[in-house]
Amino acid sequence: MDPKYSAQDIVRCDICETPVPPMCCDICHINLCKVCVGEHLSEGSTEHKVVPFEERGSTINYPKCQKHSPIICYLHCKNCNIPICASCVSSGDHDHHKNIDILTHLKNNKELIEKDLQELQKFIRPQFQQAASTIPAQKAGVKQHSLKLTTALNNQGEALHKEINSLIQKKQSEIEDMDKQHLTAITTQEEVINNALHEIKKVILDLQKLLDSDDVCLVSEYTSRNEEFRTLPAQFQVTLPTFSPQEINREQLYQQLGSLSQLLITYRLDEAARTTNEHGGLQKTSGAVSSPPARPLSDNTRILTDIQTQFGGLKQQLYNVSCLSDEVIWTSGNNEIMKLYNLKGELLKSVQTKSGNVPQDIVVNRSGGLLYTDYKDSSINLVSGTQIQTLIKLRGWIPYGLCCTSCGDLLVTMDSDDYEQTKVVRYSGSTEKQTIQRDDQGKPLYTSFGPKYLSENRNLDICVADNLAGAVVVVSAAGKFRFTYTGPPSTPRESFDPIGITTDSQGNILTSDSDNHRIHIINRDGYFLRFIHNCGLQSPWGICVDSRDNLFVTEADTGKVKKVQYYK
Repeated sequence: MDPKYSAQDIVRCDICETPVPPMCCDICHINLCKVCVGEHLSEGSTEHKVVPFEERGSTINYPKCQKHSPIICYLHCKNCNIPICASCVSSGDHDHHKNIDILTHLKNNKELIEKDLQELQKFIRPQFQQAASTIPAQKAGVKQHSLKLTTALNNQGEALHKEINSLIQKKQSEIEDMDKQHLTAITTQEEVINNALHEIKKVILDLQKLLDSDDVCLVSEYTSRNEEFRTLPAQFQVTLPTFSPQEINREQLYQQLGSLSQLLITYRLDEAARTTNEHGGLQKTSGAVSSPPARPLSDNTRILTDIQTQFGGLKQQLYNVSCLSDEVIWTSGNNEIMKLYNLKGELLKSVQTKSGNVPQDIVVNRSGGLLYTDYKDSSINLVSGTQIQTLIKLRGWIPYGLCCTSCGDLLVTMDSDDYEQTKVVRYSGSTEKQTIQRDDQGKPLYTSFGPKYLSENRNLDICVADNLAGAVVVVSAAGKFRFTYTGPPSTPRESFDPIGITTDSQGNILTSDSDNHRIHIINRDGYFLRFIHNCGLQSPWGICVDSRDNLFVTEADTGKVKKVQYYK
């Protein structure tokens, strides 16, 4: 390397790498030293124009016509947005099109590029840099706010503990007072009995002396006191106090702890409307506040995959489906075999229920295990590999629908043995945490008996498809009634036959309407959005969504699982 230029990045001849080449080919866009100019120009197959290095870029590199090569294009067709040559014009292909000089088009585009460059450099990049600079503070703010919430929660917890300890101390004081009363009564009785014993001892000594005495007068004066001692002092009966602990109502305790509002994220969308001021500069107007656009539902839903399972017909109807992944699904119907399929319709695995009974519902948990309810056996079971483990065995209740929640809990709909009551129970592992059965007025939330599948929404609402009621019943995570959906208001007289139910990433609730061969989509507040009914569904039953919000639907009679795209 030339020592003179060793400390900096220098321009070199593109052929021999000689530093600081004095020439440049404006057609080929390569740098040339004087020695290599002749060699470059000798390439006769290519047009060249060698100019001094300082004048590089001054030559217009006209494009060659794609249709009439090697004719040079001097015009630009605005309608077709392509360069055209004189032959293109004379051919009539661009009649009635607006053609402009290609240098004018070049100038116009460079002006646009210059404006875009200025906007990017002066306004857009600084905006993004400013936005990026606030991210660390926002992240720190999340941690600070979380600590603030945790502190408030712990303070409330300490207050509850303090109140509970105060109540316990009060009850303890009551116990101590009763102990004192009881001991006083016993002590009083003890004193009476001891005094009587002392008197009896004296009488016995006196009688023994009389028996040993020959004094006729003294013996003759004896008067018996036995009648005085034949009756014991009055005895008291004690009814000992008992403690009857009240069953802990977790729901009320949850409410006493306090409520935590939902996280609400809104976006400030700065649509920087820019106008040119009187000096030709750029001027930015203020932005507007709006919420982020919702993911649009598709006007034309379509079936992406049509899987024919080994179910089908009246004897082997297909009911339930649950995604193990976006490519693999578990299915079950009205026999004891649960089957795993890929999207090609290939059977990957078959599992028979532990009891040989029909599984009422199936769901894949967060660990990839398959859970199922055994209606006849009153049990909830886990399939893990080749093993089946009974997680929960019910007494007096029969399980139906299953749902794994975002926090790992298990929600179960169940009927009483006499089919008079229905409730939703939340389990953590095999421990019951919550029961949801009645509203604030004490009325049942759900009809007794009948199919009831359920799903948890992204806002933690619990959504139940109550088939006999012809309704979707939604309650909050605390079990508070939110709303009931009985079909779209535009068709109030139409029947509604909800069976399967699921929710998606947008918080929308989907339920299969089997008799009407369609799916209802409602939002998280119970407002009807639209039907999925124009893609040939037949008696849809079980439904679930994958990670991309594609909908899997089982058809009870055909034994098919259809993968449906309903978002754009």
